[in-house]
Amino acid sequence: MSGPSLNIPAVALQAEWERLQLLAFCLARSREGKTLAAEHLEQLRELQRRVERLRLVDGPWQGLLPAPLSPVELDALVCIVAPEIEPRIGWAYQSLQAGSGQPWASRALIQELLALEPDQAAHLQRALADASPLQRYRLLRETHTDPYQPLRPAPWFTSRLQGMDAAPPAPVGAVPVTVEANWDDLILPPDRIAMLHEYLLWIRHRVRVEDEWGGTALGGPVALFAGASGTGKTLAASVLASELGWPLYRVDLGRLVSKYIGETEKNLNALFDSLHDREAVLQFDEADALFARRGEVKEARDRYANMEVSHLLSRIERHRGPCILTTNLRKQIDGAFTRRFQMVVEFPRPDAEARARLWDRLLPPRAPRHPEVDTSALGRSVVLTGGGIRNAALHAAYLAAHDDEPIRLRHIAIGVWRELGKEHSEATPAELGALQGHLPEEMQHAHH
Repeated sequence: MSGPSLNIPAVALQAEWERLQLLAFCLARSREGKTLAAEHLEQLRELQRRVERLRLVDGPWQGLLPAPLSPVELDALVCIVAPEIEPRIGWAYQSLQAGSGQPWASRALIQELLALEPDQAAHLQRALADASPLQRYRLLRETHTDPYQPLRPAPWFTSRLQGMDAAPPAPVGAVPVTVEANWDDLILPPDRIAMLHEYLLWIRHRVRVEDEWGGTALGGPVALFAGASGTGKTLAASVLASELGWPLYRVDLGRLVSKYIGETEKNLNALFDSLHDREAVLQFDEADALFARRGEVKEARDRYANMEVSHLLSRIERHRGPCILTTNLRKQIDGAFTRRFQMVVEFPRPDAEARARLWDRLLPPRAPRHPEVDTSALGRSVVLTGGGIRNAALHAAYLAAHDDEPIRLRHIAIGVWRELGKEHSEATPAELGALQGHLPEEMQHAHH
């Protein structure tokens, strides 16, 4: 009785491995001075036809790769990853690279396997260079200028070929954001929700407006999300990424900006090069680190800072993908820069009604609540951002879980008190408003 069918991409690509194994056999025969039998040549032609079908736009390679590769890039990748899929190819490589003791192909072996002429070998060398798609998308572990050093595939790509769930690595200098969110999670004024929907239009209708209607082609689109910490900027970026079905990556501009002249440009180039042709949303935090108003240029470092901003804007304008810049300090952003963004969205601190909705949503939905907990009253009591309410609500839930009882106002009062203490050390119980009477007496006399 056969087991369940497994979705293993490497099996669907069997013709690739068979072709490569036959090429290794042919190379070994050629080195021995032996001619190839007609049946081997015909088998090679048939395998080549099957491989070409596999590489069509709707073939099994689609979805495995972060972006399309050229024929020589795909040939090189197949040669490099094959020993992980078919051990017999690894043994063949070892016999063809005497003394190496490695089951991995070198650039010299790949050139010989594919029978590349000198001009074609130059294409192979470029395909394996630092700026190539194979390197940008981190499909290889490393590269070498030495043509006889072994080349190995990136583990994430090998895992994907073997049917394991493996996502491409984050772009250089970025980290993935895994917050799952939908439109219902956004507690914002209706006009801000409308602006977020309009931002999506710049992405979804780009082909129609630019290619069909002749509209001016722009990069990005670029949006600035401005507002205090905890007002929902990252949550909104997560909603947009979820709506598109694309990953969201966060970039800390403060970490990319280097005090060493030229390093910032190098870091930005590496980031955008690794994102070329990938469907992803980029979120740049601390935009004011680069886009702050600058005074008179007094020294060389000021001049280079201006160059860094220009370089970032230039790269964003060439990058065809959504970029979201966030800042807590909108007033420090130079207006000359904001005019170059497609959308500027202000994230206000929530009003009493919005705070009530946030309390209702952020108290764990399946947790028992004591009847005394009135989210409308909570919304009126204390001025917190959405992030602050989330933290206070969770703190209250953990206190209630420890007490083995429903969430009560005293739990919420303690959670809010802890949150106020994060914002400023001089917080007083009076800031709790109607919750003050529920704060334990010993805390009312203690200072943060």
